[in-house]
Amino acid sequence: NEDGTLAFKNALWLTISGKRRREISTRDAYEVYRQRYDIEHFFRFGKSKLLLDDSQTCELEHEENWWELACLAYTQLWLAAPLSEKIPRPWEKNKQQFKDATIPGPTRVQMDFARIIRAFGTPAVSPKPRGNSPGRKKGYSPGRRVPRNVIYKGGSPPKKVA
Repeated sequence: NEDGTLAFKNALWLTISGKRRREISTRDAYEVYRQRYDIEHFFRFGKSKLLLDDSQTCELEHEENWWELACLAYTQLWLAAPLSEKIPRPWEKNKQQFKDATIPGPTRVQMDFARIIRAFGTPAVSPKPRGNSPGRKKGYSPGRRVPRNVIYKGGSPPKKVA
């Protein structure tokens, strides 16, 4: 630390390699090393709460858009953290974390996000009922779906045993 006390129990060895290693100071390397915890927490939160590992698409562009959307959502949660209130669930009344004055984590902010958004309001006009849609015409039938052959991964389908 700045005052000379040990920051960690054991010695920390950082190695900088590459052609431009002389351009990076030891202090910069240490700061980047400390930021890895933020990155690891983002991936854990993103996979469990922002569906980063559940989005399935065959288009690379769609996946990149999903990742950008998840990063924007995480940024919104980070920016909304000071506005979030620590409201415990009924079974969490006596926990110390609700008595501390620390800023809540992204999970707590996400739980309180609906209240935060309602506090801002919206410039949109409330929707108005416009009546019932006519629906399908009486007697209309879209017909049966066209049957398709099953595509097997290994080539030809397995032989039936009689």
